[in-house]
Amino acid sequence: MKLYLLLPLIFCFSFQLYQQQPIKIDSDRLAGTMKQLSTFGKTDLGQPNRVAFSDGDLKARDYVLDLMRSAGLQTRVDAAGNIIGRRDGTKSDLKPIAFGSHIDMVPLGGNYDGCVGSMAAIEVIRTLNDKDLRTSHPLEVIIFSNEEGGVMGSRAMVGALGKNALSVVNSTGYSMGEGIQRLGGDTTQLASARREKGSLAAFLELHIEQGGILDTRKLDIGIVEGIVGLNWWDVQFKGMANHAGTTPMNLRKDALLAAASFIEAVNEEARALNGQQVATVGRIKAFPGAPNVIPGEVVLSLEIRDLSTEVIEQLFGNIKARADGIAEQSGVAIEFKALDTTGKPALTSEAIQKDIESVAGNLGLSHLYMRSGAGHDAQDIALIAPVGMIFVPSKGGISHSPDEFTSVEDMANGASVLLNTILKLDKRLN
Repeated sequence: MKLYLLLPLIFCFSFQLYQQQPIKIDSDRLAGTMKQLSTFGKTDLGQPNRVAFSDGDLKARDYVLDLMRSAGLQTRVDAAGNIIGRRDGTKSDLKPIAFGSHIDMVPLGGNYDGCVGSMAAIEVIRTLNDKDLRTSHPLEVIIFSNEEGGVMGSRAMVGALGKNALSVVNSTGYSMGEGIQRLGGDTTQLASARREKGSLAAFLELHIEQGGILDTRKLDIGIVEGIVGLNWWDVQFKGMANHAGTTPMNLRKDALLAAASFIEAVNEEARALNGQQVATVGRIKAFPGAPNVIPGEVVLSLEIRDLSTEVIEQLFGNIKARADGIAEQSGVAIEFKALDTTGKPALTSEAIQKDIESVAGNLGLSHLYMRSGAGHDAQDIALIAPVGMIFVPSKGGISHSPDEFTSVEDMANGASVLLNTILKLDKRLN
């Protein structure tokens, strides 16, 4: 056979081989956008402090929007303040494949939580542009608003942001409702931010692990099997404030003493059940707060997390029973108030898990199947679409801290897995 007759076959084979080869993102470019993003929202001492609704958050959002537009994305801000960038696919009838994370922080947080997934999502688009690759599905990059203050943007996107949540105030002094307006959203049109179940082909989120498992085991990629549910309560202890010097010990109704017994009971009950459930008291306030006054009232937080709603309910029941006993013994009334920050346990798509595993293998990256002990935007989006989550190592397992760190190599690995998983999904779901 003459050579010129073979050329079309050679070209076709070469193109298919190219398509099968995993694509790697530009690690230097990703590191550059991460560095620039970190400049927005700092304390006077230079510590990261980009809390949602702050001036730093607004400046960072402007930077993100500029990056998206430069990458050719059609951008908009929805009624909940979510930033959304769209890249059309070759088949207009297909549902979008969405991916992204968040860029807001806890007070004095770190520069990687949420940010890695957000900048990697934009880098995916830039790399597809570089390679002149067009997916069949439309692609959507989503930067969710106020994730750290109660996954506000993603809850709104699935229609689960209640009116009561809009009055919750964060450390900036703005309520969620005020913050949405400040971000360019519109609280009077929140229903327009809602996506119907089945409106997305899939959703992927790349995130730092926020724990030390991958780092300790020297593994590259975590494949998230599920995101734990979490329930929060305010627990109020009502005793009697009285003079600390003149009230005998046996006549006291010390709310703080009852709260101390309760905190110990929470720890004991969480440890008593088999499994990986956790329960935490992370905030406590005593009133009137004077050294010479017996505390008459205490308000503390209770948080329970697990992959099973039934386990959360069982553990809460056990803790509530212990609280009833403490109340009877101490004479201090104990009341529980459920807060509107509940996140339901969310299992990720097994098919997407396998796609991530296959891609990681093709890239020569080690992996581990694991659960997420932290809540994420993907947890809410799982209510309306198949979701997948990719973890990359957190140095020393440190997160929600200025010492939070993920190496450029690990960020690039995660971004490359994200990109190639999107391409794999685009082909599989076509």
